Amino acid sequence: MDAYKLWVRKNRDLVRSLESLANGVTWILPERFGNSEIAPEAVYALLGIVSSVNQHIIETPHDGQEQSIPWPLVVSILKDAEAVVEVAAQHFVGDDRKWGFLAVTEAVKACVRLAAFRESGYRMLLQGGEVENEEEDVVADNHGVKSNGVPVIYPMNGHAQNGHEIGSNGLDGKPGFISKSLEGRAVAALNKFGQNAKMMSDPMWMTRLQPTPVLPVMEVEKPTLATIWSSKGVSGRLFMLGEAVHIFRPLVYVLMIRKFGIKSWTPWLVSLAVEITSLGIHSHATDLNHRAGKVHHLSSAERDELKRRKMMWALYVMRDPFFANYTKRHLEKAEKVLNPVPLVGFLIGKLVELVEGAQSRYTYTSGS
Repeated sequence: MDAYKLWVRKNRDLVRSLESLANGVTWILPERFGNSEIAPEAVYALLGIVSSVNQHIIETPHDGQEQSIPWPLVVSILKDAEAVVEVAAQHFVGDDRKWGFLAVTEAVKACVRLAAFRESGYRMLLQGGEVENEEEDVVADNHGVKSNGVPVIYPMNGHAQNGHEIGSNGLDGKPGFISKSLEGRAVAALNKFGQNAKMMSDPMWMTRLQPTPVLPVMEVEKPTLATIWSSKGVSGRLFMLGEAVHIFRPLVYVLMIRKFGIKSWTPWLVSLAVEITSLGIHSHATDLNHRAGKVHHLSSAERDELKRRKMMWALYVMRDPFFANYTKRHLEKAEKVLNPVPLVGFLIGKLVELVEGAQSRYTYTSGS
Protein backbone atom coordinates (compact mmCIF):
# COMPACT_ATOMS: atom_id res chain seq x y z
CA MET A 1 0.00 0.00 0.00
CA ASP A 2 2.87 2.38 0.76
CA ALA A 3 4.36 1.71 -2.67
CA TYR A 4 1.02 2.51 -4.32
CA LYS A 5 0.70 5.76 -2.34
CA LEU A 6 4.20 6.76 -3.39
CA TRP A 7 3.43 6.03 -7.05
CA VAL A 8 0.18 8.05 -6.95
CA ARG A 9 1.93 11.05 -5.39
CA LYS A 10 4.72 10.97 -7.98
CA ASN A 11 2.35 10.53 -10.95
CA ARG A 12 -0.63 12.60 -9.87
CA ASP A 13 -1.16 14.20 -13.30
CA LEU A 14 -1.12 10.82 -15.03
CA VAL A 15 -3.52 9.37 -12.44
CA ARG A 16 -6.02 12.20 -12.93
CA SER A 17 -5.85 11.89 -16.71
CA LEU A 18 -6.52 8.16 -16.57
CA GLU A 19 -9.42 8.69 -14.17
CA SER A 20 -11.02 11.31 -16.44
CA LEU A 21 -10.66 9.04 -19.47
CA ALA A 22 -12.13 6.03 -17.67
CA ASN A 23 -15.07 8.02 -16.27
CA GLY A 24 -15.82 9.41 -19.73
CA VAL A 25 -15.84 5.95 -21.29
CA THR A 26 -18.36 4.64 -18.75
CA TRP A 27 -20.96 7.14 -19.96
CA ILE A 28 -21.02 5.53 -23.41
CA LEU A 29 -21.07 1.94 -22.21
CA PRO A 30 -23.99 -0.09 -23.62
CA GLU A 31 -26.98 -0.27 -21.29
CA ARG A 32 -25.50 2.55 -19.20
CA PHE A 33 -28.98 3.40 -17.97
CA GLY A 34 -30.64 0.06 -18.46
CA ASN A 35 -33.14 -0.95 -15.81
CA SER A 36 -31.62 -4.41 -15.32
CA GLU A 37 -27.95 -3.64 -15.94
CA ILE A 38 -25.87 -3.46 -12.75
CA ALA A 39 -22.37 -4.05 -14.11
CA PRO A 40 -21.86 -0.66 -15.86
CA GLU A 41 -23.05 1.20 -12.77
CA ALA A 42 -20.80 -0.90 -10.55
CA VAL A 43 -17.83 -0.14 -12.81
CA TYR A 44 -18.61 3.56 -12.71
CA ALA A 45 -18.95 3.48 -8.91
CA LEU A 46 -15.70 1.53 -8.54
CA LEU A 47 -13.87 4.09 -10.67
CA GLY A 48 -15.34 6.85 -8.54
CA ILE A 49 -14.18 5.17 -5.34
CA VAL A 50 -10.67 4.64 -6.73
CA SER A 51 -10.59 8.29 -7.81
CA SER A 52 -11.65 9.41 -4.30
CA VAL A 53 -8.98 7.24 -2.67
CA ASN A 54 -6.30 8.58 -5.02
CA GLN A 55 -7.36 12.16 -4.33
CA HIS A 56 -7.18 11.47 -0.59
CA ILE A 57 -3.64 10.07 -1.03
CA ILE A 58 -2.55 13.13 -3.03
CA GLU A 59 -3.97 15.61 -0.55
CA THR A 60 -2.53 13.81 2.48
CA PRO A 61 1.11 14.75 3.17
CA HIS A 62 3.57 11.87 2.96
CA ASP A 63 4.76 12.43 6.51
CA GLY A 64 1.51 13.88 7.80
CA GLN A 65 -0.59 12.43 10.56
CA GLU A 66 -3.89 11.21 9.19
CA GLN A 67 -6.99 11.54 11.31
CA SER A 68 -8.51 8.35 12.67
CA ILE A 69 -11.40 8.41 10.19
CA PRO A 70 -11.08 10.42 6.94
CA TRP A 71 -14.68 11.61 6.85
CA PRO A 72 -14.48 13.32 3.41
CA LEU A 73 -13.30 10.03 1.90
CA VAL A 74 -16.11 8.11 3.63
CA VAL A 75 -18.72 10.55 2.26
CA SER A 76 -17.32 10.21 -1.27
CA ILE A 77 -17.38 6.41 -1.10
CA LEU A 78 -20.98 6.40 0.14
CA LYS A 79 -22.07 8.71 -2.67
CA ASP A 80 -20.50 6.42 -5.27
CA ALA A 81 -21.90 3.29 -3.65
CA GLU A 82 -25.43 4.72 -3.49
CA ALA A 83 -25.81 4.43 -7.27
CA VAL A 84 -25.05 0.71 -7.08
CA VAL A 85 -27.52 0.33 -4.19
CA GLU A 86 -30.24 1.99 -6.27
CA VAL A 87 -29.65 -0.12 -9.38
CA ALA A 88 -29.38 -3.37 -7.39
CA ALA A 89 -32.52 -2.61 -5.38
CA GLN A 90 -34.40 -1.70 -8.55
CA HIS A 91 -33.32 -4.97 -10.16
CA PHE A 92 -34.10 -7.30 -7.26
CA VAL A 93 -37.09 -5.72 -5.48
CA GLY A 94 -38.56 -3.34 -8.06
CA ASP A 95 -39.06 0.42 -8.44
CA ASP A 96 -41.58 0.80 -5.62
CA ARG A 97 -39.58 -1.00 -2.94
CA LYS A 98 -36.17 0.42 -3.77
CA TRP A 99 -36.90 3.60 -1.81
CA GLY A 100 -36.51 1.79 1.50
CA PHE A 101 -32.91 0.87 0.63
CA LEU A 102 -32.21 4.40 -0.54
CA ALA A 103 -33.66 5.78 2.69
CA VAL A 104 -31.28 3.61 4.71
CA THR A 105 -28.35 4.80 2.56
CA GLU A 106 -29.33 8.45 3.03
CA ALA A 107 -29.66 7.91 6.79
CA VAL A 108 -26.11 6.49 6.91
CA LYS A 109 -24.81 9.44 4.88
CA ALA A 110 -26.57 11.88 7.21
CA CYS A 111 -24.94 10.24 10.25
CA VAL A 112 -21.51 10.35 8.59
CA ARG A 113 -21.98 14.03 7.72
CA LEU A 114 -23.03 14.80 11.28
CA ALA A 115 -19.86 13.09 12.50
CA ALA A 116 -17.80 15.10 10.00
CA PHE A 117 -19.60 18.28 11.13
CA ARG A 118 -18.69 17.53 14.73
CA GLU A 119 -15.11 16.54 13.87
CA SER A 120 -14.55 19.83 12.02
CA GLY A 121 -15.53 21.87 15.08
CA TYR A 122 -19.03 22.54 13.69
CA ARG A 123 -17.83 24.37 10.60
CA MET A 124 -19.78 24.40 7.35
CA LEU A 125 -19.57 21.23 5.26
CA LEU A 126 -18.07 21.85 1.82
CA GLN A 127 -19.34 19.82 -1.16
CA GLY A 128 -21.58 17.83 1.16
CA GLY A 129 -18.63 16.91 3.37
CA GLU A 130 -16.40 15.65 0.55
CA VAL A 131 -13.97 18.56 0.98
CA GLU A 132 -12.37 19.34 4.32
CA ASN A 133 -13.15 22.82 5.61
CA GLU A 134 -9.76 24.10 6.68
CA GLU A 135 -9.90 27.15 8.95
CA GLU A 136 -8.40 30.29 7.46
CA ASP A 137 -5.82 32.35 9.32
CA VAL A 138 -7.42 34.95 11.54
CA VAL A 139 -5.82 38.38 11.92
CA ALA A 140 -5.55 39.54 15.53
CA ASP A 141 -5.96 43.10 16.73
CA ASN A 142 -3.58 45.10 18.91
CA HIS A 143 -4.90 43.51 22.09
CA GLY A 144 -4.10 39.97 21.03
CA VAL A 145 -7.74 39.11 20.34
CA LYS A 146 -9.11 37.40 17.26
CA SER A 147 -12.04 38.88 15.38
CA ASN A 148 -14.29 36.39 17.14
CA GLY A 149 -13.11 37.49 20.59
CA VAL A 150 -10.80 34.55 21.38
CA PRO A 151 -7.41 35.56 22.85
CA VAL A 152 -4.42 34.68 20.69
CA ILE A 153 -1.78 32.58 22.46
CA TYR A 154 1.57 31.83 20.87
CA PRO A 155 2.36 28.19 21.71
CA MET A 156 5.61 26.60 22.72
CA ASN A 157 6.54 22.98 22.03
CA GLY A 158 3.77 22.72 19.44
CA HIS A 159 0.85 23.07 21.88
CA ALA A 160 -1.73 25.81 22.13
CA GLN A 161 -4.55 26.64 24.46
CA ASN A 162 -6.55 29.73 25.36
CA GLY A 163 -5.24 31.26 28.55
CA HIS A 164 -2.80 33.75 29.97
CA GLU A 165 0.27 31.70 30.83
CA ILE A 166 3.63 33.23 30.01
CA GLY A 167 7.19 32.00 29.79
CA SER A 168 8.58 28.58 30.45
CA ASN A 169 7.84 29.19 34.11
CA GLY A 170 5.72 32.34 34.00
CA LEU A 171 3.95 34.57 36.45
CA ASP A 172 1.42 31.97 37.41
CA GLY A 173 3.93 29.12 37.33
CA LYS A 174 2.43 27.30 34.36
CA PRO A 175 4.87 26.29 31.64
CA GLY A 176 4.53 26.24 27.93
CA PHE A 177 3.03 29.54 26.69
CA ILE A 178 4.06 33.07 25.85
CA SER A 179 1.67 36.00 25.96
CA LYS A 180 1.35 38.11 22.83
CA SER A 181 1.60 41.40 24.77
CA LEU A 182 4.94 43.21 24.76
CA GLU A 183 5.13 43.21 28.54
CA GLY A 184 4.47 39.48 28.72
CA ARG A 185 7.17 38.70 26.17
CA ALA A 186 9.66 40.93 28.01
CA VAL A 187 8.96 39.22 31.34
CA ALA A 188 9.26 35.82 29.66
CA ALA A 189 12.61 36.76 28.11
CA LEU A 190 13.99 38.03 31.42
CA ASN A 191 12.73 34.95 33.19
CA LYS A 192 14.41 32.63 30.67
CA PHE A 193 17.62 34.67 30.85
CA GLY A 194 17.64 34.25 34.64
CA GLN A 195 17.16 30.52 34.32
CA ASN A 196 20.03 30.24 31.82
CA ALA A 197 22.32 32.32 34.09
CA LYS A 198 21.49 30.09 37.04
CA MET A 199 22.31 26.98 35.03
CA MET A 200 25.66 28.46 33.98
CA SER A 201 26.58 29.32 37.59
CA ASP A 202 25.75 25.89 38.99
CA PRO A 203 28.61 23.39 39.26
CA MET A 204 28.65 20.70 36.61
CA TRP A 205 28.29 17.90 39.15
CA MET A 206 25.18 19.52 40.64
CA THR A 207 23.67 19.85 37.19
CA ARG A 208 24.23 16.16 36.53
CA LEU A 209 22.61 15.20 39.82
CA GLN A 210 19.52 17.28 39.19
CA PRO A 211 16.77 15.34 37.48
CA THR A 212 15.73 16.52 34.05
CA PRO A 213 12.44 18.38 34.42
CA VAL A 214 9.60 16.91 32.40
CA LEU A 215 7.24 19.53 31.08
CA PRO A 216 3.60 18.50 31.26
CA VAL A 217 1.96 17.98 27.89
CA MET A 218 -0.83 20.49 27.42
CA GLU A 219 -3.45 19.04 25.10
CA VAL A 220 -6.07 21.15 23.45
CA GLU A 221 -9.51 20.16 24.59
CA LYS A 222 -11.78 19.39 21.67
CA PRO A 223 -14.88 21.59 21.71
CA THR A 224 -18.07 19.74 22.50
CA LEU A 225 -21.56 20.51 21.29
CA ALA A 226 -22.44 22.01 24.67
CA THR A 227 -19.43 24.36 24.72
CA ILE A 228 -19.93 25.38 21.10
CA TRP A 229 -23.66 25.93 21.68
CA SER A 230 -23.05 28.13 24.71
CA SER A 231 -20.18 30.14 23.21
CA LYS A 232 -21.44 30.86 19.70
CA GLY A 233 -24.41 33.00 20.69
CA VAL A 234 -27.70 33.28 18.84
CA SER A 235 -26.19 33.69 15.38
CA GLY A 236 -23.85 30.72 15.88
CA ARG A 237 -26.69 28.54 17.06
CA LEU A 238 -28.75 29.50 14.03
CA PHE A 239 -25.80 28.63 11.79
CA MET A 240 -25.52 25.16 13.36
CA LEU A 241 -29.28 24.66 12.99
CA GLY A 242 -29.17 25.68 9.32
CA GLU A 243 -26.33 23.26 8.66
CA ALA A 244 -28.19 20.42 10.37
CA VAL A 245 -31.29 21.14 8.25
CA HIS A 246 -29.13 21.01 5.12
CA ILE A 247 -27.61 17.67 6.17
CA PHE A 248 -31.02 16.03 6.68
CA ARG A 249 -32.64 17.44 3.51
CA PRO A 250 -31.82 14.41 1.26
CA LEU A 251 -33.15 12.00 3.89
CA VAL A 252 -36.40 13.97 4.19
CA TYR A 253 -36.73 14.00 0.39
CA VAL A 254 -36.35 10.24 -0.08
CA LEU A 255 -38.70 9.51 2.85
CA MET A 256 -41.35 11.71 1.21
CA ILE A 257 -40.87 9.84 -2.08
CA ARG A 258 -41.19 6.53 -0.26
CA LYS A 259 -44.49 7.64 1.24
CA PHE A 260 -46.13 9.63 -1.59
CA GLY A 261 -44.39 8.31 -4.72
CA ILE A 262 -42.03 9.90 -7.23
CA LYS A 263 -44.87 11.39 -9.29
CA SER A 264 -46.32 13.34 -6.37
CA TRP A 265 -45.60 17.05 -5.95
CA THR A 266 -45.34 16.69 -2.15
CA PRO A 267 -41.71 15.39 -2.02
CA TRP A 268 -40.65 17.99 -4.60
CA LEU A 269 -42.19 20.87 -2.65
CA VAL A 270 -41.08 19.63 0.78
CA SER A 271 -37.47 19.22 -0.40
CA LEU A 272 -37.49 22.74 -1.89
CA ALA A 273 -38.97 24.13 1.33
CA VAL A 274 -36.28 22.47 3.46
CA GLU A 275 -33.58 23.82 1.13
CA ILE A 276 -34.95 27.36 1.32
CA THR A 277 -35.25 27.06 5.11
CA SER A 278 -31.60 26.06 5.46
CA LEU A 279 -30.32 28.97 3.38
CA GLY A 280 -32.78 31.31 5.09
CA ILE A 281 -31.44 30.36 8.51
CA HIS A 282 -27.86 30.98 7.33
CA SER A 283 -28.88 34.36 5.91
CA HIS A 284 -30.65 35.33 9.13
CA ALA A 285 -27.59 34.38 11.20
CA THR A 286 -25.45 36.60 8.98
CA ASP A 287 -27.90 39.50 9.36
CA LEU A 288 -27.77 39.16 13.14
CA ASN A 289 -23.98 39.44 13.01
CA HIS A 290 -24.17 42.60 10.91
CA ARG A 291 -26.75 44.20 13.17
CA ALA A 292 -24.58 43.48 16.20
CA GLY A 293 -21.62 45.14 14.46
CA LYS A 294 -19.66 41.88 14.25
CA VAL A 295 -17.34 40.88 11.44
CA HIS A 296 -18.71 38.39 8.93
CA HIS A 297 -17.12 35.10 9.98
CA LEU A 298 -17.74 33.04 6.82
CA SER A 299 -14.56 32.17 4.97
CA SER A 300 -14.25 32.52 1.20
CA ALA A 301 -14.71 28.75 0.81
CA GLU A 302 -17.90 28.88 2.88
CA ARG A 303 -19.29 31.76 0.84
CA ASP A 304 -18.57 29.76 -2.32
CA GLU A 305 -20.33 26.79 -0.76
CA LEU A 306 -23.49 28.83 -0.19
CA LYS A 307 -23.40 29.91 -3.84
CA ARG A 308 -22.97 26.28 -4.89
CA ARG A 309 -26.01 25.25 -2.85
CA LYS A 310 -28.11 27.89 -4.59
CA MET A 311 -26.90 26.69 -7.99
CA MET A 312 -27.91 23.15 -7.03
CA TRP A 313 -31.53 24.32 -7.13
CA ALA A 314 -31.25 23.83 -10.90
CA LEU A 315 -31.67 20.11 -10.20
CA TYR A 316 -35.34 20.71 -9.41
CA VAL A 317 -36.05 21.00 -13.15
CA MET A 318 -34.64 17.46 -13.46
CA ARG A 319 -36.79 15.93 -10.73
CA ASP A 320 -40.19 14.46 -11.23
CA PRO A 321 -42.93 15.53 -11.50
CA PHE A 322 -41.49 18.82 -12.84
CA PHE A 323 -39.34 17.00 -15.39
CA ALA A 324 -42.19 14.84 -16.73
CA ASN A 325 -44.61 17.77 -16.99
CA TYR A 326 -42.35 20.54 -18.27
CA THR A 327 -38.62 19.85 -18.88
CA LYS A 328 -39.06 16.70 -20.94
CA ARG A 329 -41.58 18.38 -23.22
CA HIS A 330 -39.17 21.21 -24.08
CA LEU A 331 -36.30 18.76 -24.66
CA GLU A 332 -38.40 16.77 -27.12
CA LYS A 333 -39.35 19.94 -28.98
CA ALA A 334 -35.70 21.00 -29.27
CA GLU A 335 -34.75 17.51 -30.52
CA LYS A 336 -37.42 17.61 -33.25
CA VAL A 337 -36.30 21.03 -34.44
CA LEU A 338 -32.59 20.20 -34.57
CA ASN A 339 -32.85 16.58 -35.70
CA PRO A 340 -32.62 17.35 -39.46
CA VAL A 341 -29.36 19.28 -38.97
CA PRO A 342 -26.37 17.03 -39.78
CA LEU A 343 -24.18 16.13 -36.82
CA VAL A 344 -25.96 18.65 -34.58
CA GLY A 345 -29.11 16.57 -34.66
CA PHE A 346 -27.15 13.45 -33.70
CA LEU A 347 -25.40 15.21 -30.82
CA ILE A 348 -28.64 16.71 -29.51
CA GLY A 349 -30.34 13.33 -29.71
CA LYS A 350 -27.50 11.70 -27.75
CA LEU A 351 -27.60 14.53 -25.19
CA VAL A 352 -31.34 14.14 -24.68
CA GLU A 353 -30.89 10.39 -24.28
CA LEU A 354 -28.24 10.89 -21.58
CA VAL A 355 -30.34 13.52 -19.78
CA GLU A 356 -33.42 11.31 -19.72
CA GLY A 357 -31.34 8.35 -18.58
CA ALA A 358 -29.67 10.28 -15.77
CA GLN A 359 -33.01 11.77 -14.75
CA SER A 360 -34.44 8.30 -14.21
CA ARG A 361 -31.96 7.72 -11.37
CA TYR A 362 -32.61 9.28 -7.99
CA THR A 363 -28.87 9.22 -7.28
CA TYR A 364 -28.08 11.70 -10.07
CA THR A 365 -30.90 14.18 -9.36
CA SER A 366 -31.19 14.14 -5.58
CA GLY A 367 -28.25 16.49 -5.04
CA SER A 368 -27.14 14.46 -2.03
